[in-house]
Amino acid sequence: MATEAPVDMPLRGTVGEQPAPVAEAAPTGPAVPTQADLAALEASLSLSQERIDALKAEIAEMEGDRTRQNAALIAAAQRVKLAEIEVADVEDRLSALIVSEFEVRGRLDGSNAEVANVLAALERITLNPPPPLIVDPDDALGSARSAMLIAAIVPQLRAKADAVTSDLKTLTDIKTQALAEEATLKANHDVLEEEQLRIATLIAARRQGIETRTGQLAAEEAEAVAMAARATTLQELIGSLSDRASSVSTASTAADAAVDPDAPVMSAQQVQLALANTARTEPAIPFGAARGYLTKPANGVNVVEYGAGDGFGGISQGISVVTRADAQVVAPADGWVLYKGPYLNYGQIVILNTGQSYTALLAGLDSVTVDIGQFVQMGMPLGTMGSRTIGRSVTTNAGVAQPTLYIELRQNNEPIDPTGWWANPTQSG
Repeated sequence: MATEAPVDMPLRGTVGEQPAPVAEAAPTGPAVPTQADLAALEASLSLSQERIDALKAEIAEMEGDRTRQNAALIAAAQRVKLAEIEVADVEDRLSALIVSEFEVRGRLDGSNAEVANVLAALERITLNPPPPLIVDPDDALGSARSAMLIAAIVPQLRAKADAVTSDLKTLTDIKTQALAEEATLKANHDVLEEEQLRIATLIAARRQGIETRTGQLAAEEAEAVAMAARATTLQELIGSLSDRASSVSTASTAADAAVDPDAPVMSAQQVQLALANTARTEPAIPFGAARGYLTKPANGVNVVEYGAGDGFGGISQGISVVTRADAQVVAPADGWVLYKGPYLNYGQIVILNTGQSYTALLAGLDSVTVDIGQFVQMGMPLGTMGSRTIGRSVTTNAGVAQPTLYIELRQNNEPIDPTGWWANPTQSG
C-alpha cells in the first residue's frame, strides 16, 4: 500500500482553533454489514423475496472477482445518486402540487360563499315574485327593476359557474399529476432500497474476500485508532498520522510522484479510459490530472462555499453541503483511507490520501463502510449521512434539521479551492 503524509486540516475556524470540548466517542470498528445486519436490512425492505434472492445470487456469482465487485459497487452507487436526485425533484414537484391544490381549494371555498349569496337572493325573488305586467300594469316599474336585477345576476352566475368548473378541472388535473408523481417516487424508492441492499451485500462479500489482511495493515489501523483516542484536536490527530505515514511509507508510485510540468496533458478520453479500469489497485491518474473529473461525494446543496464565513468567526477551508437524510457518500477520487471513524464533535470522518501530496477529507457522516489502509476507487461508497447535522462542523440557515457534509481538499498541507475540480453531472460516474 502506498501511503503519504496526511495534512493538517482544521474543519472550522482558523488554523489551530480547537473545537469545543465534548464527550469523546471511542472509535469503533468497521461498519461493514454482518449477516445479521443484512438479514435485518432485508426484513425492512419492501422488495419481494424473489427479487432479494435474485440479487443475492447475482452477487454470489461474482465471488472472488474483485474487478467485477468493484464495477458493481460503483455502478450501484451511481444508480443511488441518480435515484436520490430524482426523489428530490419529485418531492419538489409534489410540494408545488400541494401548494396549487390549496390555492384552488381556497378559491372554491370562496366561490361557495359567493354563489350561496346569489342563490339566496334568487330564492327571495322566487318567494316574492313581481306581479305579471298583464295582470297589474301599475307595477311595471317593480317588474322592470326585478328584470334588471335578474339580468345582472345571470351573467355573474355564469362567470362563477365557469370559474368553478375551471377550478374543479384544475383540481382533477392536480390529483392526476400527484398520483403520477407518487408512482415515480415509489419507483425511485424501490431503486434506492434495492441498491442499498446490493451495496451492503457487495461490501460484505468483499469483506469476506479480504479477511486475510496483512498484519501490517491491521497494525496500522490499530495505531490510527489509538492516535484518535489520544489526540485532543483534529490538528494533533493529523500531525500524528503524518508522522506515522512518513515512517512507514513505501516506494512511490506513479500516482504519488511529483507533477512533471513537461508531462503531456491527458486527454478526456485517456482519463475516462483510465477511470474505467475497475481492476486498478492504485489511482488511475495522477491527482493533478483529475481536475474537472472528481465525483461529488454526495447530492445536495452547497450552503457554505470555500473562503466564506464558517459561522464560527473563521473562514471555511472547504465546502459544506446539506444532503438528504441517509444520503449516500462516495469517494471523490481514487485513494487510500488514512483514517476513518468518529472524532471529537465532527461525527464520522474519512481522510483519503489521493496521491501527489493531495488529501481529501469528508466529515459529518453517520456511518462509514471502509477500512483504514483500504484502497477505494472514485465513486465507491464510503458510508452514509444521518438524519440531521452531526457535530458542529458547520453553521447554516438550515440549523441541525438536515445532515451536512463537510468536504475539504488540501495539497502540501494547504487548503485548496475545490471549485473547478468536480465533474459535470454527465461526466461523473
